[in-house]
Amino acid sequence: MSTAKNEEKKITTHTLQEMKKRGEKISMLTAYDFSLAKILDDAGIDVLLVGDSASNVMAGHETTLPITLDQMIYHASSVVRAVKRALVVVDLPFGSYQGNSKEALNSSIRIMKESGAHAVKLEGGKEVKDSIERILSAGVPVMGHLGLTPQSIYKFGTYVVRAKEEDEAQKLIADAHILEEAGCFAIVLEKIPASLASRVAGELHIPIIGIGAGGGVDGQVLVLHDMLGITHEFNPRFLRRYMTLYDDMKKAVGHYIDDVKKKDFPNDKEQY
Repeated sequence: MSTAKNEEKKITTHTLQEMKKRGEKISMLTAYDFSLAKILDDAGIDVLLVGDSASNVMAGHETTLPITLDQMIYHASSVVRAVKRALVVVDLPFGSYQGNSKEALNSSIRIMKESGAHAVKLEGGKEVKDSIERILSAGVPVMGHLGLTPQSIYKFGTYVVRAKEEDEAQKLIADAHILEEAGCFAIVLEKIPASLASRVAGELHIPIIGIGAGGGVDGQVLVLHDMLGITHEFNPRFLRRYMTLYDDMKKAVGHYIDDVKKKDFPNDKEQY
């Protein structure tokens, strides 16, 4: 059981930096709504990511590309209203920052003003450096994301492990340093070899959060619906399911249907 739930001190970007310095691992999960975000915050999670994965798990899209900035702000607002302790980071959705640093700034300002979130996250390395610097110039903290970048899925054409070849690995290392130098407070590394992720975490001073990147990084993130077993057809090697809620919820709903059909619900004690 987490002991962190009794600690009401807010997690900040500075807190994460101090955690890295003392070797304390950072816990991070996705959240998209008030009710589940409140449970996660009460449990003591360090960082909540309002991920563009909402496009998949909440809206049923095949990729993260369709979700809009307005939809991300809606989800982020719901999460922020639930949170007392965790740092809330919001993904900039596809099309809201690539190739236009002014649009990236405007998108980030909208997220911060309209949702009350604490930071934004965007995918890419050297190619988004100008956008990162412009966002930071407005005082908005930025988390980077390298490795498998789902918004670029049609470029890669597959969700396989990234940076296995030397050229791509060297580019990732260089991009990580560029993101740190630009001012990112942390970086997510997704689905890359564990040895490469460990090297990046060792070379950089900012926290490195992994998903499918091994245990040598400074923290871990998973999609909540995957970790709780609400989704059940997605089974990558890096995923550990802590519950099987798909089966449990399906069974509970089945019992409810049976009780209604048999006229067992509501009973005498469950009506006025």
